[in-house]
Amino acid sequence: MKPTWDIFCCVVDNYGDIGVTWRLARQLVAEHGLAVRLWVDEPKAFVRLYPEADVEALCQVCEGVEVRRWEAQWHVEEVADVVIGAFACQLPPAYIEAMTQRASPVLWLNLDYLSAEDWVEGCHGLPSPQPNGLRKVFFFPGFTERTGGLLREGDLLERREAFDREVFLRDMGITLQPDARLISLFAYENGGLANWFDALAEDARPNHVLVPEGRILGDVKTWLAVDNLAVGDTHRRGALTVQILPFVRQDDYDRLLWSCDFNAVRGEDSFVRAQWAGQPLLWHIYVQEEYAHWEKLEAFLDRYTQGLESSAAAALVELWRAWNMDRDMGLAWKQMLPHWDELALHARHWCAEQAARPDLAKALVQFYRNWI
Repeated sequence: MKPTWDIFCCVVDNYGDIGVTWRLARQLVAEHGLAVRLWVDEPKAFVRLYPEADVEALCQVCEGVEVRRWEAQWHVEEVADVVIGAFACQLPPAYIEAMTQRASPVLWLNLDYLSAEDWVEGCHGLPSPQPNGLRKVFFFPGFTERTGGLLREGDLLERREAFDREVFLRDMGITLQPDARLISLFAYENGGLANWFDALAEDARPNHVLVPEGRILGDVKTWLAVDNLAVGDTHRRGALTVQILPFVRQDDYDRLLWSCDFNAVRGEDSFVRAQWAGQPLLWHIYVQEEYAHWEKLEAFLDRYTQGLESSAAAALVELWRAWNMDRDMGLAWKQMLPHWDELALHARHWCAEQAARPDLAKALVQFYRNWI
């Protein structure tokens, strides 16, 4: 009989939580043949990622995953063999009580946020005894063999290499000037956008920026000095063309990243997918109180820049700091451009290095097999 898995997702204020858990759920079904229920407390966020879903449904099957509405008033449900609380979300008390009554023990995992900080290796796989006798185990995604790895479907890189960029761009209505640098921009609100766009507009090479619907649109509208922006709008100023794209499903977002020469991304899910694209990238990290996110940013940069020539590493670090610490993005971008070829090659090497490790879904399944 198939092991049953329950994944609980509490959508906070963006699409990272549901993005990660939806990818994980469908990979566990497709590649490992598991019976998976994905509990989502905000169906509207899920429908943005999977438009075929019914936002009103209490229960529906999507790509083999049983997607359930996580309602405030919990109804009694049979407990799964493996229970994952994503990103420290609090499971329903009645469900936890049912876990204590189950005849066979439950593997309860807290799937935590992705981080390159050193302490993650020491905490990965550690149990946390609960007052009710259960044990919750911390499971950390990460970039080393002593962590849980990154989400990556088994055929992802093969699909990337077989991908037809020209067909995708044509289908998306994207027409490039000769030799244009293609950039994707998915970010939170950011005051550094204006001087970055100024630098792109003043460049000797054409730049074409694709902006999917999202929170950065307000800053784009201000820079363009227009009253409204809608999907399909295209504006040109100097060497810069800005084109607004729809919010696309995950598979199409992967293709968008593969198509671009440079990807500016936000949060966790798009951050990982940009690494699998194998192109230079810029991460807009989610802001935390007392600037705690800066330590997380620096930890990744310390790891990611290993192997780069010192001036290329310094230029990349300054670009990321400028975007996340309200520094001069225009200047940082111009200082990064002379190192473009080295950074592009490094992005491919980094991708291959991470792909040589077990992916997150496989690591979770193996952890469960070792546990039983």
